[in-house]
Amino acid sequence: MLLLCGLGNKGSEYAFTRHNIGYLLIDRFSEKFGIPVRKRLSGCKVGTADEVILAKPNTFMNLSGGPVLSLLKLMDLQPENLILIHDDLDMTFGKIRFKWDGRDGGHRGVRSVINSLQSKLFYRMKIGIGRDPTMAPEDYVLSGFTGDEAEELADTLDTAVDALHTFVYEGKEKAMSIFNRSPGI
Repeated sequence: MLLLCGLGNKGSEYAFTRHNIGYLLIDRFSEKFGIPVRKRLSGCKVGTADEVILAKPNTFMNLSGGPVLSLLKLMDLQPENLILIHDDLDMTFGKIRFKWDGRDGGHRGVRSVINSLQSKLFYRMKIGIGRDPTMAPEDYVLSGFTGDEAEELADTLDTAVDALHTFVYEGKEKAMSIFNRSPGI
């Protein structure tokens, strides 16, 4: 059993912002595979299927760790059963990369999860949101997608759904070998 947990900020004002790409991906995965994410457990919105649990912590990004830890405990899962899905400023928009272990890279949501779990030993799916050098990072991540990005976002989410599906059902090695090779990472 794997916990696919998308990070984001609760509230409609953040729904279509760069920082919510983890939420957007969980919604797309849910839609594609018919796994409703409605149930509330341990501070998360959750949906379950045979081999996966889909989750979106119902908090603000920087407080994600507590609900993730509670859900792992409730489901009797270890951190290595977690795939944390989040945005990455330092990757080109639309690029996808799986990663095992590592630091938070300045991402406060990831930092919250690492601190709560007291472990870095979990998988991450990082989705590039690019960076605007004219904006402060904290403003940029809370901004909406540009017109071109909004058009590209649907393809990015579909590719990320395929990547997650490959990871879960065909193996992490296969998913990493296919999706971590993308240029621009």
